[in-house]
Amino acid sequence: MRIVVWTILLALSIAPAFAHDHARPALDGWYQSLTSGKGPCCDGPGVDAMHLSDVDWESKDGRYRVRIEGLWIDVPEEAVVSGPNRDGRTLVWPMKYLDGSIHVRCFMPGAMG
Repeated sequence: MRIVVWTILLALSIAPAFAHDHARPALDGWYQSLTSGKGPCCDGPGVDAMHLSDVDWESKDGRYRVRIEGLWIDVPEEAVVSGPNRDGRTLVWPMKYLDGSIHVRCFMPGAMG
């Protein structure tokens, strides 16, 4: 039973570790305040925002999808963060699980262009 609990805890702690923009520390509080329908975006270590290039996300018929590690992943509606994007760039908070699957915890579009 201990092995199962330990494995679950380990799985929950594994996620891509992408730092916030250290060149703009004034945004740290804003990052920490962001939430989606899935909960807080920055909820613990390893759950930081990743910036996406314009070629790594798209919108079609009101839905978003993102490319992470070469895979296109549909963004669930409840993961989309509403409100103004003070960073200006597209942000995604990916969660990677032990089975290799990647899920989007939060997503905030930037300006395509």
